[in-house]
Amino acid sequence: MKRSLALSAGIALAIPLALTGTAATAAPAPPPPQVRAENLVSPLKLAVDVGGSIYVTQNFAGQLTKIARDGTQTPLYTSENGAEVGGVSAFLGTVYFTETVIDPNIGPVESYLKKIDRHGNVSDLADIRAYENQANPDAKAQYGFTDLPADCLAQVPAQIPGSYAGIQDSHPYATLGTPIGTVVADAGSNALFTVDRAGKVRTLAVLPPQPYVVDEAALALGLPECAIGYTYNFEPVPTDVELGPDGWLYVSLLPGGPEGPELGARGAVVKVNLLNGKVVPVASGLVTATDLAVSPRGDIYVAQLFGPHIGVIKKGTSEAVPFREATQGAAVEWGTKGIYATVNALSDPPAGQVVLLPF
Repeated sequence: MKRSLALSAGIALAIPLALTGTAATAAPAPPPPQVRAENLVSPLKLAVDVGGSIYVTQNFAGQLTKIARDGTQTPLYTSENGAEVGGVSAFLGTVYFTETVIDPNIGPVESYLKKIDRHGNVSDLADIRAYENQANPDAKAQYGFTDLPADCLAQVPAQIPGSYAGIQDSHPYATLGTPIGTVVADAGSNALFTVDRAGKVRTLAVLPPQPYVVDEAALALGLPECAIGYTYNFEPVPTDVELGPDGWLYVSLLPGGPEGPELGARGAVVKVNLLNGKVVPVASGLVTATDLAVSPRGDIYVAQLFGPHIGVIKKGTSEAVPFREATQGAAVEWGTKGIYATVNALSDPPAGQVVLLPF
């Protein structure tokens, strides 16, 4: 095998050969991806049932499709009037998904949890937006600055909310069937809900704000210099929820604000107690963490939509390392033979794929 120092994405990985006296050998190339479906429009969510069938949403096309083990594709649902379809999961023979009506001028205005039974019958299970309007679980949360002096707060530009509480907003983005009901991760509500068989919605957890200490890099966003050193609490935006082998729920979070060169990679993973809603940090420093999967041993795979790869957080660690290179990897699901993923999710023209990334 060829000996070399690896350079990847402009970052030098120095190998201290002089200290060890041994040469590094290149790791064998992983098996190539196996394409299970292609030419998809915005495949942002994915589920795999115990029989090996794959369910993929084409969110912006308002479609839900089943892919059988032999590759046969069956349309399961198409929304009316262009409503977004997402948040798919499969549990005990029932497929759950979300539908969100979005007004282009004001954002999401209606949102529902739906289900498809074993016979292919589609029905509404819960009106998530109605619950959000009534409960507004994060109404007491404080976002933005909480201790910035008034004279400095007055200099914060209008396009950046200086200080505010949680508003009524609902965009359910992920679902998970569990023995206590369906868990819904709502990216607008900043919360996890549970929905029982009768459609009753309850708040399981309000996710904690994502703090950012303002530094000079943030001035490029328009913040005044007097804000340096103060903490800005961004909204936590849950994008997926999965059950780990330890009985905890694992949740991927977007930071509710800019990432990239100004503020860095600020996506995160937290775990939530399924019984009492306690939230515990797991990992941070992720790039647009839009989905996750948890293996039976507790490794966490994270789709990073605008990052160069799908990451893996090994059990007992708090940092993601590369698992596979992926362009616009939006969703991941664990399988016995590898990780299922959607890639090229936002390509134009649409060229989204469902692939299996073998171990």
